[in-house]
Amino acid sequence: MKILGLTGSIGMGKSTASAMLRRLGVPVHDADATVHALLGHRGAAVSAIAAAFPGVVENDTVNRAALGARVFGHPAELKRLEAILHPLVRRAETEFLKRQRRRRARLVVLDIPLLFETKGERRCDLVAVVTAPAFLQAARVLKRPGMTPVRLAAIRAQQMMDGEKRRRAHVILPTGTGKLPVLRRLKRAVTLLRAPQNRR
Repeated sequence: MKILGLTGSIGMGKSTASAMLRRLGVPVHDADATVHALLGHRGAAVSAIAAAFPGVVENDTVNRAALGARVFGHPAELKRLEAILHPLVRRAETEFLKRQRRRRARLVVLDIPLLFETKGERRCDLVAVVTAPAFLQAARVLKRPGMTPVRLAAIRAQQMMDGEKRRRAHVILPTGTGKLPVLRRLKRAVTLLRAPQNRR
């Protein structure tokens, strides 16, 4: 089974690429979706976060805005949060991979925003990076509710530079010229990775 890592900085189009891969029939493990579930109603991380960050849990659900305010711009608090979340996300990923191996999947995708930053590429056979010009990235992100240029700058500072991600990638997915070129590149990559000679 081949493992393709999918990553990219905020606003680069990773969610769109992930959705395309699902439509191509590739099983995708979405790290962000896992985090949402962990923080959701009676999620597996709720009790630990309630203990570590008093006041951010309401009705057995983490108030993401309140939690974000606690960790945004506070590296020590962010590390404490990551120490809770990362092992749980990794456990969910491990279970996903076990299920797909039992199903004899030829190819799976690990959709991880901070793939390189957390050295997740070591668990992948190949890595695909979505990319777009900085001005387009900013235009996309600043349309999001609650987003400001200052917040975007802080997020960018936590993420590896786009040029370095592209340098490390095996597959580059430019999203600045529309969806069709991305889909074509993904189809080619999926076809090659699913080929019998590429199976483990």
